[in-house]
Amino acid sequence: MKMTELAERARQQLAQVTGFKPVAVVGSYKDAEGWHVSVDLLEMTRLPESTDVLGTYLVLMDEEGDMVKFEKKRTRLRAESFEEDEG
Repeated sequence: MKMTELAERARQQLAQVTGFKPVAVVGSYKDAEGWHVSVDLLEMTRLPESTDVLGTYLVLMDEEGDMVKFEKKRTRLRAESFEEDEG
């Protein structure tokens, strides 16, 4: 399966499960467990838009492109820059 197809499937399946609107796929990698895809979801809209609440979720996909599990990694405002947690 191509990375673009896998990313789109992760977005769609995560949106179905959570009910939140996908904003962007922000990362992916493959290891022995399968494909790990990070997706930003719009959890709460606010005015101004820069204060929207986004959640970053990590989705584990199998070789067929089906979601195996997901977990929320962080919450941030749309205007905040993304910085990796160090540690």
